[in-house]
Amino acid sequence: MSDTRLQEVLEVNKKQKEFYNVKKKNAATKLWSFMRNKLLSDFRKELQINEQVYEKHRTWLGDLSDKKVLDLGCYAGNHLSLYLAEHSKSYLGIDLSDKAIGQLNERLQDFPNAKAEAVDFLSPEFTETDFDVIYAYGVLHHFESLDLLFGKLKEKLANDGKLISYDPLKTSLPLRIIRGLYRPFQSDADWEWPFTKKTVKRFHNEFKVVERRAILGSSKWAFFLNLIPMSAEKKLNYIKKLHQKDWEQSLTSDRHLYKCMHLTMLMKQNS
Repeated sequence: MSDTRLQEVLEVNKKQKEFYNVKKKNAATKLWSFMRNKLLSDFRKELQINEQVYEKHRTWLGDLSDKKVLDLGCYAGNHLSLYLAEHSKSYLGIDLSDKAIGQLNERLQDFPNAKAEAVDFLSPEFTETDFDVIYAYGVLHHFESLDLLFGKLKEKLANDGKLISYDPLKTSLPLRIIRGLYRPFQSDADWEWPFTKKTVKRFHNEFKVVERRAILGSSKWAFFLNLIPMSAEKKLNYIKKLHQKDWEQSLTSDRHLYKCMHLTMLMKQNS
């Protein structure tokens, strides 16, 4: 990858930094956020989908007492940032937004082994290496250049290091259509690259994917059940079955995985 391409990406990331410092979204981006999050929020809470993902991440992380952890693109702290800071031997959270990193450093004051820095992961200024864990929650889809991303991840991970990711997919036909209609109006389009089938396959080629889980496949359409006369208990039980099918079958079935909206993976360096 040429230095010119790297400089182009770093310039885009400067715009991304400005965006996340002010978080000024246009009407189209606000509408998409509402559709993506609010319409599905009720049964996300009822099924504790988010907590199921976090619990899986805690299991994947394992014993962190002797681990050096990088919390990549953590903003002011994600759901597990303080958990990582509390349990690891050393913790570093990085994000483009200096405003958010200032807030995170305030939250980290009780953890002498932890710090946060405003730095671009791809920049030569970021020199630390040999991380036992790179935790990337909602981050890796912000990198358009997979070559740059994979090269940097491999450079930063220790030999037996773990990479834990969580990102949106655009692999199902309805989502591809919706995202295609929305993208020309999207205020953060320059750094939003939800995973395609090709992206997922490249992760499998570049790393050892130890385990993967996906959510909101068949279950994402369950809010339409509100239009059908059905008891709340029957509706919830049906949604639970759909969600569990998404969760279990995405482990081994590409076909089922590609129906889902979000993917989380535990990966290691290829030996």
